[in-house]
Amino acid sequence: MATHTDKTYEAELQELRDRLLTMGGKVEAAIAASVRSLTERDSELAENVPVQDRDINRLEVEIDDMCRRLLALRQPAASDLRFITTALKIVVDLERMGDLAVNIAERAMDLNQAPQLQPYLDIQKLADLAQGQLKLALDAFVEGDVSKAEEVCKSDDLLDALFLKVFNELLALMMEDSKNIRRATSLMFVAKHLERLGDHVVNVGEMVVYMVRGTDIRHPRSRDLAR
Repeated sequence: MATHTDKTYEAELQELRDRLLTMGGKVEAAIAASVRSLTERDSELAENVPVQDRDINRLEVEIDDMCRRLLALRQPAASDLRFITTALKIVVDLERMGDLAVNIAERAMDLNQAPQLQPYLDIQKLADLAQGQLKLALDAFVEGDVSKAEEVCKSDDLLDALFLKVFNELLALMMEDSKNIRRATSLMFVAKHLERLGDHVVNVGEMVVYMVRGTDIRHPRSRDLAR
């Protein structure tokens, strides 16, 4: 992002960046709490996740308003325009990640009422991968680091492979004993929410590449053409 002689404008852009990071931090915390509420069987922790999500939603609205105001009043161009339009898109993905954290917390509250089906080791691995990707994507955004953003996009394959492993293991448990079906199905939803979370993080990575290079890599054909 360019440095400006207009200090007020510069401060407005910095505030936008800071608010996005605050929102990202709250999303990270909500995801961590939702997964912990499952792995540690802590339903009280799960009940707090929707409260965290309300803060995330409030920030989405504030950042959205801020971006539109900057576009209207500052009429930005080049890198500033890409930064603000990228921010508009990133908040949508962050807000949806917050919703996924709420979904996981709701599943956790349900699962915590029944005996644990199996150790949640791979679910925790899925969560760790998704959270690591999100942190890397936010670092890439702050630093304008394309290499980190591209790493985020590539690492999605690991998340997809682990999701498939978890899915197959849960499917086997359902086939083994019909009493496992309800709990295994809920765990499949948790795993799917974490896999979807990774997809949203990839969107952030792709937008960071666009913000820095002005290159759209959202679709495979676009990626091929960009090489």
